[in-house]
Amino acid sequence: MSGYLDDLSIVQEEKLKKFRDRVKDVCTDKHNDYQLLRWLRARDFDLDKSEKMFRNDVKWRKDNKCDTILDTWKPPEVIQKYYTGGLAGFDKEGCPVWIDPYGHIDIRGLIRAAKKSDLIKAQIYRAEYIFSTHKTQSEKLGKTIDQVTLIFDLDKLGTKHMYRPGLDLLIEVFVMFEDHYPETLKFAYVINAPRLFPVAFRLIKPFLSEHTRNRIHILGGNFKKELLNLMSPEELPVHWGGDRKDKNGDPKCSTDISFGGDVPEECYLSASTVSISDDWLELDVGRGSTQKLEYEVKKEGCLLKWEFMTDGSDIGFGVFMKTAPGPQKSDEMEVVVPSNRLNSHIVPEDGNLECTKTGTYVIRFDNSYSYVKAKKVKYNIQVLEADTMSDVSFHSAQDVTLM
Repeated sequence: MSGYLDDLSIVQEEKLKKFRDRVKDVCTDKHNDYQLLRWLRARDFDLDKSEKMFRNDVKWRKDNKCDTILDTWKPPEVIQKYYTGGLAGFDKEGCPVWIDPYGHIDIRGLIRAAKKSDLIKAQIYRAEYIFSTHKTQSEKLGKTIDQVTLIFDLDKLGTKHMYRPGLDLLIEVFVMFEDHYPETLKFAYVINAPRLFPVAFRLIKPFLSEHTRNRIHILGGNFKKELLNLMSPEELPVHWGGDRKDKNGDPKCSTDISFGGDVPEECYLSASTVSISDDWLELDVGRGSTQKLEYEVKKEGCLLKWEFMTDGSDIGFGVFMKTAPGPQKSDEMEVVVPSNRLNSHIVPEDGNLECTKTGTYVIRFDNSYSYVKAKKVKYNIQVLEADTMSDVSFHSAQDVTLM
Protein backbone atom coordinates (compact mmCIF):
# COMPACT_ATOMS: atom_id res chain seq x y z
CA MET A 1 0.00 0.00 0.00
CA SER A 2 1.18 3.54 -0.78
CA GLY A 3 0.81 4.95 2.74
CA TYR A 4 -1.58 7.72 1.68
CA LEU A 5 -4.83 8.20 3.57
CA ASP A 6 -7.02 6.46 1.01
CA ASP A 7 -4.53 3.63 0.48
CA LEU A 8 -3.49 2.29 3.89
CA SER A 9 -2.99 -1.28 4.92
CA ILE A 10 -4.38 -2.51 8.23
CA VAL A 11 -0.89 -2.31 9.73
CA GLN A 12 -0.41 1.25 8.45
CA GLU A 13 -3.79 2.33 9.84
CA GLU A 14 -2.81 0.95 13.23
CA LYS A 15 0.54 2.75 13.13
CA LEU A 16 -1.16 6.02 12.21
CA LYS A 17 -3.41 5.63 15.24
CA LYS A 18 -0.43 4.92 17.52
CA PHE A 19 1.58 7.77 16.02
CA ARG A 20 -1.28 10.23 16.54
CA ASP A 21 -1.48 9.19 20.19
CA ARG A 22 2.30 9.46 20.68
CA VAL A 23 2.57 13.04 19.42
CA LYS A 24 -0.78 14.41 20.60
CA ASP A 25 0.98 16.60 23.18
CA VAL A 26 2.58 18.72 20.42
CA CYS A 27 -0.07 18.45 17.70
CA THR A 28 -2.15 21.42 16.58
CA ASP A 29 -5.31 21.65 14.50
CA LYS A 30 -3.28 21.62 11.28
CA HIS A 31 -1.84 18.19 12.08
CA ASN A 32 -4.58 16.11 10.50
CA ASP A 33 -4.11 12.56 9.26
CA TYR A 34 -2.86 13.77 5.88
CA GLN A 35 -0.08 15.70 7.59
CA LEU A 36 0.84 13.01 10.12
CA LEU A 37 1.16 10.44 7.36
CA ARG A 38 3.90 12.56 5.76
CA TRP A 39 6.19 11.82 8.69
CA LEU A 40 5.31 8.14 8.74
CA ARG A 41 5.98 7.72 5.02
CA ALA A 42 9.25 9.64 5.32
CA ARG A 43 10.48 7.08 7.85
CA ASP A 44 8.84 4.01 6.31
CA PHE A 45 6.26 3.83 9.11
CA ASP A 46 8.93 3.35 11.78
CA LEU A 47 7.15 4.87 14.79
CA ASP A 48 10.26 5.78 16.79
CA LYS A 49 12.02 7.45 13.85
CA SER A 50 8.84 9.21 12.74
CA GLU A 51 8.19 10.56 16.22
CA LYS A 52 11.74 11.85 16.58
CA MET A 53 11.57 13.55 13.18
CA PHE A 54 8.18 15.09 13.94
CA ARG A 55 9.18 16.44 17.35
CA ASN A 56 12.40 17.89 15.92
CA ASP A 57 10.32 19.68 13.30
CA VAL A 58 7.85 21.11 15.82
CA LYS A 59 10.76 22.59 17.75
CA TRP A 60 12.51 23.82 14.57
CA ARG A 61 9.37 25.57 13.36
CA LYS A 62 8.98 27.28 16.71
CA ASP A 63 12.64 28.32 16.80
CA ASN A 64 12.45 29.74 13.27
CA LYS A 65 9.00 31.31 13.72
CA CYS A 66 7.82 29.56 10.56
CA ASP A 67 4.11 30.08 11.25
CA THR A 68 4.48 33.88 11.22
CA ILE A 69 7.43 34.43 8.89
CA LEU A 70 5.27 35.56 5.94
CA ASP A 71 3.79 38.36 8.06
CA THR A 72 6.81 39.39 10.11
CA TRP A 73 9.82 39.18 7.78
CA LYS A 74 10.80 39.98 4.21
CA PRO A 75 13.99 38.79 2.47
CA PRO A 76 16.55 41.56 1.88
CA GLU A 77 16.13 43.29 -1.47
CA VAL A 78 19.28 41.76 -2.95
CA ILE A 79 17.90 38.27 -2.25
CA GLN A 80 14.48 39.10 -3.65
CA LYS A 81 16.05 40.43 -6.83
CA TYR A 82 18.89 37.98 -7.48
CA TYR A 83 17.82 34.64 -5.95
CA THR A 84 16.35 32.66 -8.83
CA GLY A 85 12.90 31.09 -8.85
CA GLY A 86 9.22 31.80 -8.50
CA LEU A 87 5.72 30.34 -8.48
CA ALA A 88 4.77 29.60 -12.09
CA GLY A 89 1.23 28.43 -11.48
CA PHE A 90 -0.50 25.12 -10.75
CA ASP A 91 -0.40 21.72 -12.37
CA LYS A 92 -3.45 19.95 -13.79
CA GLU A 93 -4.23 18.45 -10.37
CA GLY A 94 -4.02 21.82 -8.60
CA CYS A 95 -0.59 21.53 -6.97
CA PRO A 96 1.73 24.56 -7.07
CA VAL A 97 4.60 24.50 -9.57
CA TRP A 98 7.81 26.36 -8.72
CA ILE A 99 10.27 27.06 -11.54
CA ASP A 100 13.90 27.80 -10.68
CA PRO A 101 16.16 28.92 -13.57
CA TYR A 102 19.14 28.08 -11.35
CA GLY A 103 21.63 28.28 -14.20
CA HIS A 104 21.21 32.07 -14.10
CA ILE A 105 22.06 32.47 -10.41
CA ASP A 106 25.20 34.33 -9.34
CA ILE A 107 25.69 32.29 -6.20
CA ARG A 108 29.15 33.70 -5.50
CA GLY A 109 27.76 37.22 -5.73
CA LEU A 110 24.77 36.41 -3.51
CA ILE A 111 26.98 34.92 -0.83
CA ARG A 112 29.09 38.07 -0.87
CA ALA A 113 26.05 40.34 -0.82
CA ALA A 114 23.87 38.66 1.83
CA LYS A 115 24.33 36.93 5.13
CA LYS A 116 24.09 33.17 5.00
CA SER A 117 21.50 33.26 7.76
CA ASP A 118 19.31 35.46 5.55
CA LEU A 119 19.83 33.19 2.54
CA ILE A 120 18.64 30.20 4.58
CA LYS A 121 15.78 32.17 6.09
CA ALA A 122 14.71 33.24 2.61
CA GLN A 123 14.34 29.59 1.65
CA ILE A 124 12.12 29.01 4.67
CA TYR A 125 10.10 32.05 3.60
CA ARG A 126 9.74 30.65 0.07
CA ALA A 127 8.70 27.24 1.37
CA GLU A 128 6.06 28.74 3.63
CA TYR A 129 4.82 30.89 0.75
CA ILE A 130 4.50 27.86 -1.54
CA PHE A 131 2.69 25.82 1.08
CA SER A 132 0.40 28.71 1.97
CA THR A 133 -1.22 28.08 -1.42
CA HIS A 134 -2.20 24.57 -0.32
CA LYS A 135 -5.03 25.79 1.90
CA THR A 136 -6.46 28.05 -0.82
CA GLN A 137 -6.19 25.35 -3.46
CA SER A 138 -7.69 22.70 -1.19
CA GLU A 139 -10.71 24.90 -0.46
CA LYS A 140 -11.06 25.88 -4.11
CA LEU A 141 -10.88 22.34 -5.47
CA GLY A 142 -12.60 20.51 -2.62
CA LYS A 143 -9.71 18.09 -2.11
CA THR A 144 -6.46 17.99 -0.19
CA ILE A 145 -3.51 19.68 -1.91
CA ASP A 146 -0.28 19.15 0.01
CA GLN A 147 2.53 18.76 -2.54
CA VAL A 148 4.62 20.89 -4.90
CA THR A 149 6.30 20.23 -8.24
CA LEU A 150 9.71 21.78 -8.89
CA ILE A 151 11.22 22.54 -12.30
CA PHE A 152 14.95 23.27 -12.35
CA ASP A 153 16.10 24.96 -15.56
CA LEU A 154 19.87 24.49 -15.70
CA ASP A 155 20.49 26.45 -18.88
CA LYS A 156 23.82 28.30 -18.41
CA LEU A 157 24.89 26.12 -15.47
CA GLY A 158 28.67 26.07 -15.47
CA THR A 159 31.81 25.64 -13.41
CA LYS A 160 31.13 28.93 -11.60
CA HIS A 161 28.24 27.16 -9.89
CA MET A 162 30.67 24.63 -8.37
CA TYR A 163 31.74 27.32 -5.86
CA ARG A 164 32.18 25.42 -2.58
CA PRO A 165 30.26 27.80 -0.27
CA GLY A 166 27.46 27.83 -2.85
CA LEU A 167 27.31 24.04 -2.94
CA ASP A 168 27.36 23.92 0.86
CA LEU A 169 24.42 26.34 0.94
CA LEU A 170 22.51 24.28 -1.62
CA ILE A 171 23.10 21.08 0.33
CA GLU A 172 21.99 22.74 3.57
CA VAL A 173 18.77 23.86 1.89
CA PHE A 174 18.09 20.36 0.54
CA VAL A 175 18.72 18.82 3.97
CA MET A 176 16.36 21.38 5.52
CA PHE A 177 13.61 20.40 3.07
CA GLU A 178 14.20 16.69 3.70
CA ASP A 179 14.00 17.17 7.47
CA HIS A 180 11.16 19.67 7.73
CA TYR A 181 9.03 19.42 4.59
CA PRO A 182 9.03 15.64 4.02
CA GLU A 183 6.79 14.03 1.44
CA THR A 184 5.74 17.38 -0.01
CA LEU A 185 7.67 16.94 -3.25
CA LYS A 186 5.40 15.60 -5.97
CA PHE A 187 8.01 15.63 -8.74
CA ALA A 188 11.20 17.50 -9.59
CA TYR A 189 11.97 17.98 -13.27
CA VAL A 190 15.43 18.97 -14.48
CA ILE A 191 15.59 20.60 -17.92
CA ASN A 192 18.47 21.89 -20.04
CA ALA A 193 20.90 19.81 -17.99
CA PRO A 194 24.49 20.43 -19.19
CA ARG A 195 27.29 17.88 -19.26
CA LEU A 196 28.39 19.19 -15.87
CA PHE A 197 25.12 18.17 -14.23
CA PRO A 198 26.07 14.56 -13.35
CA VAL A 199 29.11 15.86 -11.45
CA ALA A 200 27.03 18.35 -9.48
CA PHE A 201 24.28 15.82 -8.81
CA ARG A 202 26.77 13.30 -7.41
CA LEU A 203 27.72 15.85 -4.75
CA ILE A 204 24.11 16.45 -3.73
CA LYS A 205 22.66 12.95 -4.14
CA PRO A 206 23.92 11.53 -0.78
CA PHE A 207 21.85 14.14 1.06
CA LEU A 208 18.59 13.21 -0.66
CA SER A 209 16.33 10.45 0.60
CA GLU A 210 15.40 7.56 -1.66
CA HIS A 211 11.85 8.94 -1.71
CA THR A 212 13.16 12.22 -3.14
CA ARG A 213 15.59 10.65 -5.60
CA ASN A 214 12.80 8.54 -7.07
CA ARG A 215 10.80 11.68 -7.86
CA ILE A 216 13.54 13.43 -9.84
CA HIS A 217 13.19 13.22 -13.62
CA ILE A 218 15.75 14.48 -16.13
CA LEU A 219 13.95 15.65 -19.27
CA GLY A 220 15.52 15.76 -22.72
CA GLY A 221 15.16 18.19 -25.60
CA ASN A 222 11.39 17.60 -25.85
CA PHE A 223 10.84 18.91 -22.32
CA LYS A 224 8.26 21.49 -23.45
CA LYS A 225 5.92 18.71 -24.54
CA GLU A 226 6.50 16.91 -21.25
CA LEU A 227 5.77 20.05 -19.23
CA LEU A 228 2.49 20.53 -21.10
CA ASN A 229 1.47 17.11 -19.82
CA LEU A 230 2.05 18.56 -16.35
CA MET A 231 0.51 22.02 -16.73
CA SER A 232 -2.16 23.53 -18.93
CA PRO A 233 -0.86 26.05 -21.52
CA GLU A 234 -2.48 28.98 -19.71
CA GLU A 235 -0.49 28.14 -16.55
CA LEU A 236 2.89 27.40 -18.16
CA PRO A 237 4.98 30.43 -19.26
CA VAL A 238 5.71 30.76 -22.99
CA HIS A 239 9.44 30.42 -22.34
CA TRP A 240 8.91 26.81 -21.27
CA GLY A 241 6.33 25.86 -23.90
CA GLY A 242 3.04 27.29 -22.66
CA ASP A 243 0.92 30.33 -23.50
CA ARG A 244 1.26 32.37 -20.33
CA LYS A 245 2.87 35.83 -20.21
CA ASP A 246 3.12 38.09 -17.20
CA LYS A 247 1.38 41.44 -16.80
CA ASN A 248 4.19 43.11 -18.76
CA GLY A 249 3.87 40.69 -21.65
CA ASP A 250 7.12 38.92 -20.76
CA PRO A 251 7.15 35.30 -22.04
CA LYS A 252 9.48 34.39 -19.16
CA CYS A 253 7.01 35.78 -16.59
CA SER A 254 9.95 37.49 -14.89
CA THR A 255 7.67 39.50 -12.60
CA ASP A 256 6.79 36.19 -10.94
CA ILE A 257 9.93 34.13 -11.61
CA SER A 258 13.31 35.70 -10.85
CA PHE A 259 16.06 35.00 -13.37
CA GLY A 260 18.73 36.25 -11.00
CA GLY A 261 21.66 37.67 -12.92
CA ASP A 262 25.01 39.04 -11.83
CA VAL A 263 24.94 40.74 -8.44
CA PRO A 264 26.53 44.21 -8.75
CA GLU A 265 29.74 44.56 -6.77
CA GLU A 266 28.35 47.62 -5.02
CA CYS A 267 25.90 45.25 -3.31
CA TYR A 268 28.72 43.20 -1.78
CA LEU A 269 29.15 43.22 1.96
CA SER A 270 32.61 42.94 3.44
CA ALA A 271 34.58 43.59 6.56
CA SER A 272 35.01 47.15 5.37
CA THR A 273 31.25 47.71 5.70
CA VAL A 274 31.47 47.06 9.45
CA SER A 275 32.62 49.85 11.70
CA ILE A 276 34.96 48.27 14.23
CA SER A 277 35.42 50.47 17.29
CA ASP A 278 37.28 50.06 20.55
CA ASP A 279 34.42 48.12 22.13
CA TRP A 280 34.89 45.19 19.74
CA LEU A 281 36.55 42.17 21.33
CA GLU A 282 38.45 39.17 19.99
CA LEU A 283 37.87 35.56 20.86
CA ASP A 284 39.88 32.47 19.96
CA VAL A 285 37.84 29.31 19.40
CA GLY A 286 40.08 26.28 19.45
CA ARG A 287 39.99 23.28 17.18
CA GLY A 288 37.07 20.99 17.93
CA SER A 289 35.76 23.33 20.62
CA THR A 290 33.20 26.01 21.41
CA GLN A 291 33.21 29.33 23.23
CA LYS A 292 30.26 30.48 25.30
CA LEU A 293 29.57 34.08 26.29
CA GLU A 294 27.00 34.76 29.01
CA TYR A 295 24.87 37.91 29.30
CA GLU A 296 22.53 38.69 32.17
CA VAL A 297 19.19 40.23 31.18
CA LYS A 298 17.45 41.75 34.19
CA LYS A 299 14.42 43.31 32.48
CA GLU A 300 11.96 41.91 29.97
CA GLY A 301 12.00 43.66 26.61
CA CYS A 302 15.74 44.24 26.44
CA LEU A 303 17.43 43.81 23.08
CA LEU A 304 20.37 41.45 22.72
CA LYS A 305 22.36 42.70 19.74
CA TRP A 306 25.38 41.13 18.04
CA GLU A 307 27.87 41.77 15.25
CA PHE A 308 30.76 39.47 14.45
CA MET A 309 33.20 38.35 11.80
CA THR A 310 35.78 35.60 11.57
CA ASP A 311 39.20 35.39 9.98
CA GLY A 312 39.47 32.95 7.10
CA SER A 313 36.75 30.39 7.87
CA ASP A 314 33.13 29.97 8.92
CA ILE A 315 31.86 29.50 12.47
CA GLY A 316 28.78 28.08 14.13
CA PHE A 317 26.60 30.59 15.98
CA GLY A 318 23.61 30.14 18.27
CA VAL A 319 21.85 31.77 21.21
CA PHE A 320 20.64 29.83 24.24
CA MET A 321 19.10 30.56 27.63
CA LYS A 322 20.18 28.88 30.84
CA THR A 323 17.51 26.85 32.59
CA ALA A 324 19.36 26.39 35.89
CA PRO A 325 22.19 28.02 37.87
CA GLY A 326 25.76 26.91 37.30
CA PRO A 327 27.47 25.45 34.23
CA GLN A 328 25.23 23.89 31.59
CA LYS A 329 25.83 22.16 28.29
CA SER A 330 24.11 23.58 25.23
CA ASP A 331 21.68 20.66 25.00
CA GLU A 332 20.57 21.38 28.57
CA MET A 333 19.65 24.98 27.76
CA GLU A 334 16.67 26.46 25.96
CA VAL A 335 17.37 27.20 22.30
CA VAL A 336 16.61 30.83 21.43
CA VAL A 337 18.39 31.13 18.08
CA PRO A 338 19.19 27.73 16.51
CA SER A 339 22.87 27.11 15.88
CA ASN A 340 24.03 27.35 12.26
CA ARG A 341 27.36 27.53 10.47
CA LEU A 342 27.74 31.00 9.00
CA ASN A 343 30.10 32.40 6.38
CA SER A 344 31.14 35.28 8.62
CA HIS A 345 34.60 35.25 7.02
CA ILE A 346 32.96 36.31 3.73
CA VAL A 347 30.09 38.48 5.00
CA PRO A 348 30.00 39.84 8.57
CA GLU A 349 26.97 38.68 10.53
CA ASP A 350 24.70 40.83 12.66
CA GLY A 351 21.37 40.36 14.34
CA ASN A 352 19.31 40.93 17.45
CA LEU A 353 16.51 39.45 19.48
CA GLU A 354 14.02 40.81 21.95
CA CYS A 355 14.52 39.16 25.32
CA THR A 356 10.99 38.30 26.40
CA LYS A 357 12.24 36.69 29.61
CA THR A 358 14.81 37.67 32.21
CA GLY A 359 17.73 35.37 32.84
CA THR A 360 21.12 34.39 31.51
CA TYR A 361 21.45 34.35 27.73
CA VAL A 362 24.35 32.42 26.25
CA ILE A 363 25.91 33.15 22.87
CA ARG A 364 27.88 30.19 21.57
CA PHE A 365 30.51 30.22 18.85
CA ASP A 366 30.88 26.64 17.66
CA ASN A 367 34.01 25.21 16.03
CA SER A 368 33.39 21.64 17.17
CA TYR A 369 33.19 20.42 13.56
CA SER A 370 36.74 21.56 12.73
CA TYR A 371 39.52 19.43 14.15
CA VAL A 372 42.17 21.11 12.01
CA LYS A 373 41.69 24.86 12.24
CA ALA A 374 41.14 27.21 15.16
CA LYS A 375 39.01 30.30 14.56
CA LYS A 376 39.41 33.93 15.59
CA VAL A 377 36.19 35.86 16.13
CA LYS A 378 35.89 39.64 16.33
CA TYR A 379 32.62 40.61 17.94
CA ASN A 380 30.52 43.33 19.50
CA ILE A 381 27.65 42.14 21.67
CA GLN A 382 25.40 44.46 23.63
CA VAL A 383 22.31 44.35 25.79
CA LEU A 384 20.18 47.39 24.99
CA GLU A 385 17.51 48.73 27.31
CA ALA A 386 15.02 51.44 26.30
CA ASP A 387 17.11 52.46 23.28
CA THR A 388 20.17 52.88 25.46
CA MET A 389 22.95 50.39 25.97
CA SER A 390 22.78 48.95 29.46
CA ASP A 391 25.69 47.69 31.44
CA VAL A 392 26.54 44.31 30.03
CA SER A 393 27.18 41.65 32.62
CA PHE A 394 29.82 39.41 31.07
CA HIS A 395 30.57 36.27 33.01
CA SER A 396 32.85 33.96 31.10
CA ALA A 397 34.11 32.50 27.89
CA GLN A 398 34.23 28.77 28.34
CA ASP A 399 36.54 26.89 26.02
CA VAL A 400 34.89 23.50 25.78
CA THR A 401 36.87 20.85 23.94
CA LEU A 402 34.76 17.96 22.72
CA MET A 403 35.88 14.58 23.91
